[in-house]
Amino acid sequence: MTASKDIASVAVIGAGTMGLGIAALCAQAGVKVLLLDRAGPADDRQKHVRAALEKLSSARPPMLDDPAHAKRIQIGNVEDDLARIAEADWVCEAVFEDLGIKRDLHAAIEKHRKPGSVISTNTSGIPLRAIAEGMPERFRRDVLVTHFFNPVKVMKLVELVPGADTDPATLARLAAFCGGPLGKGVVYAKDTVNFVANRIGCFFMLHGLHQAVAAVEGGLSMETVDAALDGPVGLPSTGLFGLVDLIGVDVMDFVARNLAQNLPAGDPSRGVLEFPAKVRRMAERGQLGRKTGAGFYRLAKAADGSRTKETFDLATESWRAEQPARLSTGESEAGSLLFADTPTGRLAWSVMGGTLVYAAGLVPEIADDIVNVDRAMRWGYAWRMGPFELLDAVGPERVAARLKAEGRAVPRMLDLALRAKPQAFYAEGGKRFLGTDGAFHPVPGTS
Repeated sequence: MTASKDIASVAVIGAGTMGLGIAALCAQAGVKVLLLDRAGPADDRQKHVRAALEKLSSARPPMLDDPAHAKRIQIGNVEDDLARIAEADWVCEAVFEDLGIKRDLHAAIEKHRKPGSVISTNTSGIPLRAIAEGMPERFRRDVLVTHFFNPVKVMKLVELVPGADTDPATLARLAAFCGGPLGKGVVYAKDTVNFVANRIGCFFMLHGLHQAVAAVEGGLSMETVDAALDGPVGLPSTGLFGLVDLIGVDVMDFVARNLAQNLPAGDPSRGVLEFPAKVRRMAERGQLGRKTGAGFYRLAKAADGSRTKETFDLATESWRAEQPARLSTGESEAGSLLFADTPTGRLAWSVMGGTLVYAAGLVPEIADDIVNVDRAMRWGYAWRMGPFELLDAVGPERVAARLKAEGRAVPRMLDLALRAKPQAFYAEGGKRFLGTDGAFHPVPGTS
């Protein structure tokens, strides 16, 4: 896709973590930015947005490579300065995840923006159709979702989600800007709950928590569970418990509540939205992860000032010293681990195998093709391989055979791979991908 018109100026509304990160990214790319937030008291109307801007220099990791880029950011408040968005080529709303607040703000944006400007709502899960419902045709033509990942400067992924009435030229224009000057990896998602990366990633975590707690109660150590769910299956070294610690148990609870309201009936995630009892008790006592200093793991400080890692053992619901993980040499790769008849193998099949099967059942519901799904998980969750790339690595026929042996249905995309020549999701060294029509097509961006 190519841009129909350049984006030379951006207005970001909302100076929280995401809005500030987007504003900083645009400023670093050489673009003029207007950053608006709520109005301050009568004697200092820009108090809140100025305080947010001051965080650019103290944020870790830094939001700007060069602090001098902050000079490109002008500030204002939505009560006094909203009319200034008329200068912007792209108006990016990044306020609190509340549908009513967003709808009211977009109604005001529509009154002031210039014709042909791109509008986006930065959200991780509110459907665009809910925001655009009843809005003028001009608005619906120019609006889409931008889902940046935090921290904005570091995370490669941005998901772009058009609505039913979004002009393809609008989508192309913003995609060219995000993928070009902003340096992001653009994934095209559909207007479904949690879009692509979080739809699959949240299933992995929520389903995984239930299976992992049961595995710990069955005798596996916390460390072994995490070791089975990181390197061997191509995931980051945090594993499962470490990933939830990083995100926050409270955030996962919020995500689960959103899923409960918006998931389609019959979706496999519906059976895992309630935390296991032991994880629920952690949340109730404020043991939420890194943000509170303790979750499934913590760093304990000794009298001499040294720190040691401790594990909250779910088997006993008490803290203990970290233990080494125990994986056999035959469980070091996904192809062997997922099919190993061992406690760790059965856990990996249930959690990671279940996630791969779940992902295979979501195309074309959440994205038109497998390439966008694989890129979303690599760029947004730091998986070494996306779900369909991993299926190719372990063998689609082996996965399908096991599903059939267990009396489970084979997802349509997996069945298409079995019928394809070759029996795979990618061909010609990854240059061609299997489409929903059963034929192979060029992977965008490859030659």
